[in-house]
Amino acid sequence: MNQPKFSALHIKTQEIIDALARQNKKDASLKISEASELIDALLDFSEADADIVEISKYQILLKQLNQRIK
Repeated sequence: MNQPKFSALHIKTQEIIDALARQNKKDASLKISEASELIDALLDFSEADADIVEISKYQILLKQLNQRIK
């Protein structure tokens, strides 16, 4: 598994958590959309099972964060 390919996703996820901590739901929602697009792109080009497992972890986390917004 190549960790640098997930660094942008990790940073974006941290930005979502920070926005939620600041009670900025609009910004968090926008960042969730951006992270979802990034996940879609990663899924399109991932071949290794380990990469897909790692992406799935981020998908679950984004779903949970999205539920906190609502």
